[in-house]
Amino acid sequence: MLCGRWRHCRRPPEEPPVAAQVAAQVAAPVALPSPPTPSDGGTKRPGLRALKKMGLTEDEDVRAMLRGSRLRKIRSRTWHKERLYRLQEDGLSVWFQRRIPRAPSQHIFFVQHIEAVREGHQSEGLRRFGGAFAPARCLTIAFKGRRKNLDLAAPTAEEAQRWVRGLTKLRARLDAMSQRERLDHWIHSYLHRADSNQDSKMSFKEIKSLLRMVNVDMNDMYAYLLFKECDHSNNDRLEGAEIEEFLRRLLKRPELEEIFHQYSGEDRVLSAPELLEFLEEQGEEGATLARAQQLIQTYELNETEGAALDNTHTCVFQDMNQPLAHYFISSSHNTYLTDSQIGGPSSTEAYVRAFAQGCRCVELDCWEGPGGEPVIYHGHTLTSKILFRDVVQAVRDHAFTLSPYPVILSLENHCGLEQQAAMARHLRTILGDMLVTQALDFPNPEELPSPEQLKGRVLVKGKKLPAARSEDGRALSDREEEEDDEEEEEEVEAAAQRRLAKQISPELSALAVYCHATRLGTLHPAPNAPQPCQVSSLSERKAKKLIREAGNSFVRHNARQLTRVYPLGLRMNSANYSPQEMWNSGCQLVALNFQTPGYEMDLNAGRFLVNGQCGYVLKPACLRQPDSTFDPEYPGPPRTTLSIQVLTAQQLPKLNAEKPHSIVDPLVRVEIHGVPADCARQETDYVLNNGFNPRWGQTLQFQLRAPELALVRFVVEDYDATSPNDFVGQFTLPLSSLKQGYRHIHLLSKDGASLSPATLFIQIRIQRS
Repeated sequence: MLCGRWRHCRRPPEEPPVAAQVAAQVAAPVALPSPPTPSDGGTKRPGLRALKKMGLTEDEDVRAMLRGSRLRKIRSRTWHKERLYRLQEDGLSVWFQRRIPRAPSQHIFFVQHIEAVREGHQSEGLRRFGGAFAPARCLTIAFKGRRKNLDLAAPTAEEAQRWVRGLTKLRARLDAMSQRERLDHWIHSYLHRADSNQDSKMSFKEIKSLLRMVNVDMNDMYAYLLFKECDHSNNDRLEGAEIEEFLRRLLKRPELEEIFHQYSGEDRVLSAPELLEFLEEQGEEGATLARAQQLIQTYELNETEGAALDNTHTCVFQDMNQPLAHYFISSSHNTYLTDSQIGGPSSTEAYVRAFAQGCRCVELDCWEGPGGEPVIYHGHTLTSKILFRDVVQAVRDHAFTLSPYPVILSLENHCGLEQQAAMARHLRTILGDMLVTQALDFPNPEELPSPEQLKGRVLVKGKKLPAARSEDGRALSDREEEEDDEEEEEEVEAAAQRRLAKQISPELSALAVYCHATRLGTLHPAPNAPQPCQVSSLSERKAKKLIREAGNSFVRHNARQLTRVYPLGLRMNSANYSPQEMWNSGCQLVALNFQTPGYEMDLNAGRFLVNGQCGYVLKPACLRQPDSTFDPEYPGPPRTTLSIQVLTAQQLPKLNAEKPHSIVDPLVRVEIHGVPADCARQETDYVLNNGFNPRWGQTLQFQLRAPELALVRFVVEDYDATSPNDFVGQFTLPLSSLKQGYRHIHLLSKDGASLSPATLFIQIRIQRS
């Protein structure tokens, strides 16, 4: 259907049921990485094995990166420092020179943490400070999370292009890797690090170092016995096939063997009928004998993992022709900020990053600026200022890179008439045909248009003339609708603001076509009189009050009109509230501080993980019906039982890389985020000193009343008896996208980056009454 039509819809290869993967791992030899040998290119460079597996050892751009380049790092108009940058032989990391020596791990960055590589002056830093260098010599490496961009200038345009092309190839190859290939890379990198003298042989001391690196606290006696059993040459060194045998024993997955033997019988061969039995018990849809035979033929020697996320939900699969009010829409608050709302810097890069995370509604706090140019910043604070027109240019250049569906610009307008007119002029001239300037011609004017009808378009949310006026006759700015429950501004500043905002300019008013910012009056609109173009902005406090006191009425209101919820101004450090409570009542634009990681942003990422990560997710039917009887405070009796057996984990990351003897004591917590009656959390016991292959075998069970709204969050923590547990990794997804049976959970870091090959192995059962 829609798969493959848009760049954001990058569908991975179909993932087989775990039984097919088990058959591949158990019935066939385990394909471990070849041990490091001195035969690569006639030199002792075992790291090149990794690049060879990626098929990039002969690539000219990659070879140039391996040799290294002296690139200028640009941080200001006067700070241009030359540094050596060199691709490591694992093909996954780049080493760079530092002026002040630090720990070795702080001299590298990883390819998997790169969000984008841009050519020319395509960053705020290079546009401001890169004028001394031709655009053809410049590139920007943008990272995931809160890490700052790396703005670089190469000696020549060709060298800059080599880095742009080389990093792009490495990122593409990394994205295309199977879980087994990622594991191979992971092992190669640790083997290379543990081989202290780089002789491609492993002494027992080096083996012990390897075990600590990969989070294994193995008894010295047991480790030595295993070492000697694999040392067939009896020379106290493992090499070649001996290293491979040691790794095979280390990587053994007994829990997979148990499942395979359970279904394969005494002959230890999984036939098509036996695989069919497994599929049926898994609850797989479309389980037939022909399907079982096809899986065996396709995956018999393929190691692709069976993931928990329903693969059919990774592309746009929902109906995109319903009114905008029928969707949850990924929304950002104070989008311009890269840190706290008190003194943090403002940047157009924050908008670029928000779009890269699938955000479809961004906020622009607009204030009077010098020279007739409006600026964006957090008013009455020490946050830095950026030009309104620069933000609009960032919207034009990046809004539709990942998703084709509409973007909403939520204007918080603090400007006078003259600069409001300048804002309208910039929006029209910069965005051109992207900007919606008049209503579309479609059959039902009593409904908002659909995401499909507004594809590639930008909507402005702002005040509309004739404006709602307060008692003193001035137009209310968007945020002032609910300022009665916010902290009051200083009187002098408030008086100055009243003078500026006495009117809304006709030029800017004309651009608020489908999103009229309006004070929320009553939750009981007259029958047959919908006002779909009105959008109310509510603080989290006001929204929670409405949910508690008028839950069903609020649900009905949100079935026909958009509601935006934003964090309280008291959250000085730009902390977030839980978005789940707002989604429960059908609020579409639940705005969060995207720059602040935490479980709240994990929930947001999980909510919008599905439907191609396009930023729009169709609300459940109970939240779309204008006469709905649903009330999130009173959802009714349990309808679904979710059982999760936490079996094992694999290759969990080491938290204290600078402490070689530190080993993770992992536990797993499963959290349900949904209507209040469904919210729950349960956790396993902790496993002492094993982050490599811990086993639990514990079952956690949950009763759900509104499963269609529930998110499931899997969290791994490092247990500590005397202080709060340390976060290791997490993965969040909607219950409706969680597949039953034996599945793997691919863990993510705090900033959403992959922790591959770290996984949880679980069994999922969902029983609906």
